Parts: sequence; C-alpha cells; structure tokens
Amino acid sequence: MKKLLMMACLAAFVLTGCNDGKNNAANSESQADSLNSIIAQKDSELNDMLGTLNEIEDGLNQINEAENRVVLLKDGEGATKRQKLKEDVQFIATRMKQNKELLAKLQKQLANSSIQGDQLKKTIENLQKQLVEKEKQLQALREELDSKDIHIAALDETINNLNTKTSNLTKESSMKTEVINAQDKQLNTAWYVFGTKKELKNQHIMEDGKVMTGNFNKSYFTKVDIRDLSEIKLYSKSAKLLTTHPSSSYTLVRDANKQYTLRITNSQIFWSTSKYLVVLVK
Repeated sequence: MKKLLMMACLAAFVLTGCNDGKNNAANSESQADSLNSIIAQKDSELNDMLGTLNEIEDGLNQINEAENRVVLLKDGEGATKRQKLKEDVQFIATRMKQNKELLAKLQKQLANSSIQGDQLKKTIENLQKQLVEKEKQLQALREELDSKDIHIAALDETINNLNTKTSNLTKESSMKTEVINAQDKQLNTAWYVFGTKKELKNQHIMEDGKVMTGNFNKSYFTKVDIRDLSEIKLYSKSAKLLTTHPSSSYTLVRDANKQYTLRITNSQIFWSTSKYLVVLVK
C-alpha cells in the first residue's frame, strides 16, 4: 500500500517538476529556485502523509494481533482469561479511535496539500472501509462477549445456589444428626444406685418401704450408657432389686468372696420397665 502511494506521489512530483523545470529553464534562474522550494514543500507534505499512513497501518496491525488473541481466548474459562479478553477488546477499541483520528488527519493533510494523487485518495478510501469493517467486527465481538458474560454470571449464580443448598443441607443434616444422637443418648441413658437401707433413706430414695416416690437425691445415682454396662459389682453378700426389671434379663452371681455382682444379660429388656435401678444391700 505504501509503495503504491509513494510511486503515485513521486510520479506526480516528477511530471510537475519536469514541466516546471522546462518552463523555468526557459525563463530565469530565479524561477529554478522557486521550483526547488515547491519540490521541497511537496517532499515535506509527502513525508507528513506517509508518516500518518504508517501510523494507521501500524494501528491496524496491532488491532489484527489483538483480534487473534481474542479468538484464542474467547472460548476459554476462568477469571484471568475473561479479564485478558476485556483488556484486549478495550485495546482494540482504543486503537480504532486513534486510527479514525489519524485517518481524519490524513484526509485533512491531503485536502490542504498541493499533491493531488488519485492513488492516495483510493488508499484513504480503502482505509476507511477497513475501519468500518473493523468497527462492525468489534461490535459483534462485544455482543458475543457480553452474552458470554451473562452466561457465565448465570452459571456462577447457579453454582452459588447449589453451594448454598448443599451448605444448608449439610447444616440440616448435621442438626438432624445431633438431634438423633441426643435422642439416642437419652434413650440409652440410665441411672443406678446401691446402698444400705439407711443410706437410701438418707437420700430420700427409699421412704416408707417405697422407692423414688418423693423428692429423692438424683445426684446420688450413677449415670450410665446401658450399651456399655453389662455388670455392676455390689460389694455385698446380700442384694435385692427394689425397682422392677424383668427377671429374665439379669442374674445375681457371687464371686469368690460370696459378694454379689449384678450381671445384665439383656440390657434392652432389663431397662425397658425403668431407667432407674435401685439395689438394697447390707
């Protein structure tokens, strides 16, 4: 493109220069100086326009490179890639604006110049078409990325909702587990005590031959998990259960010292009638 512009402008210079040269040679030496001044002015104008044209072409090359990066990135995922995409699109938009300004500058330079080249005008028209096409491509790209951002935002919202639901379900499950564990612990909790008649009366556990009818001392009892309790050493040669428990679920056995041990053979049945066990010993 630059070569065509250079050839067109140089051809115009040569023709003009030759014609002017012949006329000036026929007239006077002073006219030759004037011709040299005109040629120098045309050279300066040409250099200015070529510089502007080079800037426009450099801008277009940078836009093309940025577009290539966008093509590679736009189908990718991740916050870093999306940020890079936005930066490249912004760069393209900025360079487009700069190129429009440079093209307007080039048109103004040509309008104010003594150089009248058809090839240069065609070059400017071609650049205008390229910028219009780039503008359309940029708009389409923005719409595509906007749509993608909406899709990503919707996907993020879905994921966040799922995470929230999962978190809520986890909390709910944890709460239910705690409730179940508490209920399970309560269902499997029992209390037992053994003592002489005097000891049991002092704690108001035994009164008037009855057991746990009044305001007895609950802290005197031993709290146990019935799943972990299979026997209770009573340390006495005499033992009698004062609370009701199925006889098939336990036995009273003596050790070598003739002292009793309460052996629970079926804890579920044993504790089914009462979660409190009171044993009278001597």
